[in-house]
Amino acid sequence: MATFAKSSFNAAIYAAARPTYSPKLFEYIHEYYKNQPLGSSARWDRAVDVGCGTGQAASHLDGVFKEVVCVDPSAGMLDKAREFLLNKPRSTLGQASTRTSATDATANTKFTFAQGSAEDIPSTQEGSVDLLIAAQACHWFDWQKVWPEAKRVLRPQGGVAAFWVYGESRLSSFPSLTPRITEFWQGTDRGSTTSVGAYFQRPGRTVLERLLVDVPAPSVVLPGDVGLVDFQRLYFTDDRRDIPDISLTDAPQIVHPTIMKVDWRWIDVLGYLRTSSALHSYHEAFPEDKKHSDDTRFLERDLADIEVRGNEIVDPSMVGGGDIAVRFWKDLREGVQNELGQGAGLFDKVMVEWPVAMLLVRRG
Repeated sequence: MATFAKSSFNAAIYAAARPTYSPKLFEYIHEYYKNQPLGSSARWDRAVDVGCGTGQAASHLDGVFKEVVCVDPSAGMLDKAREFLLNKPRSTLGQASTRTSATDATANTKFTFAQGSAEDIPSTQEGSVDLLIAAQACHWFDWQKVWPEAKRVLRPQGGVAAFWVYGESRLSSFPSLTPRITEFWQGTDRGSTTSVGAYFQRPGRTVLERLLVDVPAPSVVLPGDVGLVDFQRLYFTDDRRDIPDISLTDAPQIVHPTIMKVDWRWIDVLGYLRTSSALHSYHEAFPEDKKHSDDTRFLERDLADIEVRGNEIVDPSMVGGGDIAVRFWKDLREGVQNELGQGAGLFDKVMVEWPVAMLLVRRG
């Protein structure tokens, strides 16, 4: 995605403020992978994470595969992935136990890094990959090239590809605020003062918003080719309205409960908003918005909370100003305050959740 490759994009802030993936997601992938075709057995030699970003997904493969190759088109993202994966504590028991048992774990996963794309995975021999993943990246893929490339690199008779995205965030306990959230993320007016939706790169963002329903099945791209089989579309959500309202004939639709949710402080919600690529592009178009006068809602209270909780290490400048992200953030807090009469303080908690869509396929 072009914004992530810009020198002005801060990959460190992005990594710190984004939600992490539930281990349950990887348990499901590993269970699917272990269900090998008759006469084959699961091998745990090599996994490849394309569009690896800062390495959050790849970290869940530590102790599971002997080698994990991290691929991303952005050198900055690869630098952060390298720093994160090579310097983090190498405690692998939790992840490895989802494979077989702790005693079978790969103690020292080798991480390697390569700049490249899912359409042309660098330095990967034909049939050499046991598991191919892409987390929050596949909505940018050219599927006319990715499905053939997946077939090329996956191990015959058992190699698996798992591609997933998480959709638009929502506040679990406050469905009344969902229309305001949708307006902020999906508005189409490029001159809006209440929405950044027009500044997402399309059609990628649209593919994400529609939870990958626009991704063609392997059989569409490779007609008559049995190289990629057992194609499935999975959804992890408690809201059936998230499931695309079309009749799919290319794959079963399998629905599981929501697994991606976090109990965030309101200051964390603001940090998440700041990572948006659309916000970054909006401010390139309207740099004066960054100098907008203070939105005074909650401001006095926030500054008092920061002073009292100095150990939280929150820069007071984070809650000042009145740019579009702060205005939206305070709209949400005001909505919660109006519903509850409380609970919108800077360090109060709010549950945030995301629907997840996943594509699974096996190499025949």
